[in-house]
Amino acid sequence: MHAAQVAEQVPDPPARAGRDLGVHTGALGGVRHPSAIVVQYGDVVSDAHAGQHAIDRRQNPPTVTRTAMSENREHPVPDRGRIEGVELDFERCYRAVDSRDPRFDGWFVTAVTSTRIYCRPSCPAVTPKRHNVRFLPSPAAAQREGFRACLRCRPDAAPGSPEWDNRADVVARAMRLIGDGVVDRDGVPGLAGRLGYTERHLHRMLHAELGAGPLALARAQRAQTARVLVETTDLGLAEIAFAAGFRSVRQFNETIRDVYGRPPSALREASAAHRTATPGTITLRLPYRRPLHAEALVGYLAARAIPGVETVDGDGYHRTLRLPHGSGTASLAPRDGYIQATLRLTDVRDLAPAVARCRRLLDLDADPEAVDAALAMDPAFTETIEKEPGVRLPRTVDGFELAVRAIVGQQVSVAAARTVLAKLVRACAVDGGEEMLFPGAATVAAAPDEAFSMPAARRRTIRALATVVADGDLVLDDGADRAETERRLLELPGVGPWTAGYVALRALGDPDVFLPTDLGVRRGAAALGLPDDPTALAAYATRWRPWRSYALIRLWRHA
Repeated sequence: MHAAQVAEQVPDPPARAGRDLGVHTGALGGVRHPSAIVVQYGDVVSDAHAGQHAIDRRQNPPTVTRTAMSENREHPVPDRGRIEGVELDFERCYRAVDSRDPRFDGWFVTAVTSTRIYCRPSCPAVTPKRHNVRFLPSPAAAQREGFRACLRCRPDAAPGSPEWDNRADVVARAMRLIGDGVVDRDGVPGLAGRLGYTERHLHRMLHAELGAGPLALARAQRAQTARVLVETTDLGLAEIAFAAGFRSVRQFNETIRDVYGRPPSALREASAAHRTATPGTITLRLPYRRPLHAEALVGYLAARAIPGVETVDGDGYHRTLRLPHGSGTASLAPRDGYIQATLRLTDVRDLAPAVARCRRLLDLDADPEAVDAALAMDPAFTETIEKEPGVRLPRTVDGFELAVRAIVGQQVSVAAARTVLAKLVRACAVDGGEEMLFPGAATVAAAPDEAFSMPAARRRTIRALATVVADGDLVLDDGADRAETERRLLELPGVGPWTAGYVALRALGDPDVFLPTDLGVRRGAAALGLPDDPTALAAYATRWRPWRSYALIRLWRHA
């Protein structure tokens, strides 16, 4: 599920050398691409679709282009892939399916009219005949039209579309919030209220891009959540129904049968061998698009790990989670083609947001080949990208936590910032055990001066931030308006462009942030033979749009 995601409109960069692949939105095609699945969990620990496609990277894979009837957008005459405003190029999609290239997973789904089953593009099954195929923009759209999910390729478990992480428009923000479970918690009125649109207009915008409205998108996510719980835990089916967000056991049974073509009991029976061995834990796979530079990703998090909140060992990254209905812990271990996630939750209703936040933290829905291809157009990055493909943008599971980190990190070393943050966490901890949650905004706002090992001015800045977040005047989650949030941050005393930019980079997931005054960035630039003067470097960095955030991470690695 990573839950949903999208990209700002930016100039089209050159296509990849030797391939008919665009890189504008991080997709495998032109200016618009098929959209993401809402449910972005990995599959249960099963090998149904792992390792089945040895793709010849030398071939020229087809592009996929999508246009949508979103605001201020034009769209050409649609073809057979069209569904009420969404256009999927049939020939290009069909070639993608015929190639079984997993890079297309998450951009669209293949609906087979003869079997009423929908699949991911890389499904290992025999390619269906052309006259039996429809291409739809999301699993929710396929489910809405009566298609069942393929139990072989698990299309509801594919990586999410990079669009929803990259884009900053209303549809992208809605998809990120739906993925975090907002519709299940607050309903469609709550989602519309967060975005500042009427329910009707929001439904129209989502349907234009994804072929489904917010209720259908949330339903697809609930079905995926329920499947994961059915197949990986020993929870009773009635308990799972309500934990996944269904209003009744009957609705749960009907939805699972509609989506998967069999009742929950049959799914459980078929998955008996994959049941979680440790009581109270949920183990699942979080898929990603290759390549993934796991060492760089985990190393970045390890250097900044707050004692008591995060740990890193030989088997990956571990941390505590503050979630809508309670708390939990996540252990994230890189594997070949997926991240193995082991979750412990005080309330299983938090499965969807926990998974969405872990995916966001590790940037698992990115399209690394597209990003690397764009940056490699600059000779300064060519060698480092060849040596280290797939460097991701480490993000966060909590926007407020990240903003506090940014303020604490002003003009101090990474190690010094860790020490200060660890003291703040201990001072605010409820039980003082080995595993502690990062304190919430209200707790930080009320913390005594002794909790802050920093200059008085910086302490006042953190308190001001905590107060506006606790009061609801500043939102730092995935649904926040990036431009408005940066403007509000800059209004706080002690918050300048570097701090606001760092929050935009890691908390808001903006793919095009650049921090030319950062000492590490300047050192990295000098190491690559680039100008290290902030003004000259900022001007030079415009050639890296719309992926300056990823360029910045690479410069830090060379500092």
